[in-house]
Amino acid sequence: MIGSSVTTQIPARAARPPIVLSVVRTEWLTPRMVRVIAGGPGFDDLAPNDFTDKYTKLIFVKPELGLEPPYDIPALRESLPQEDWPVVRTYTIRSVDYETREIAVDFVVHGTEGVAGPWAANAQPGDPLVLGGVGGAYSPNPATGWHVIAGDESAIPAISSAVAALSPTARGIVHIEVEDGIDEQPLEAPVGVAVNWIHRGETRDPGTLANAVDAAEWPTDDTVQVFAHGERESMKAVRAVLARRGVQRADFSLSGYWAYGRTEDKFQAEKREPIGKIAD
Repeated sequence: MIGSSVTTQIPARAARPPIVLSVVRTEWLTPRMVRVIAGGPGFDDLAPNDFTDKYTKLIFVKPELGLEPPYDIPALRESLPQEDWPVVRTYTIRSVDYETREIAVDFVVHGTEGVAGPWAANAQPGDPLVLGGVGGAYSPNPATGWHVIAGDESAIPAISSAVAALSPTARGIVHIEVEDGIDEQPLEAPVGVAVNWIHRGETRDPGTLANAVDAAEWPTDDTVQVFAHGERESMKAVRAVLARRGVQRADFSLSGYWAYGRTEDKFQAEKREPIGKIAD
């Protein structure tokens, strides 16, 4: 009708229901990292991708609340006091086995600190593993001449997946910063890819990983692709190295998984603030 307007209400997209798997078993990879293998009928609800940094949102609730998954998170946030709200944590899916219909998720464990680590350390067969959809953005480019892969303990699952996906003829270097030797894991890299384990000790310096990346070989006559994920301030230092080296934004994947001295919730909130920005 001339002279009138009509506003069409677009319905909000319904939230995707959580995917519920069951713990099958756990494996201690090192004294500070445990692998949780989970499967079950919920495996059919997964939509895995081919990215080596595929990740998911894990959902944890207090056992004493007696809640059964799948959880209606918005409803629980309306009905429960804030201290009882479900806790969401982002984790890399280390591997997906389509034959056994299982996924593996590796957790860094520091005693009773945090939510996800203590849960994984005490997980028993049959316990629910509740997760959201699967995301991801990086895979090694087989056409790249030189790969630089770097991170700390939190990035070991994604780093391991990336290294496993490299072609047998790939060339490059992997830098992994850990506290000490007990954090090292077997990493079968192609002959042309060096693996550099960096022991920082108990004191953390955000420049440690960046210095190692900068000091290592950098080809001047070949293409370079970089994957660097880990502690936020460490990633900022790596970003500065990449800028100085002239690595183009399209040729690197760089992300902060966590921030030293910050709770997970504070870290997530700061992603929207200047302090939380890493790559431009």
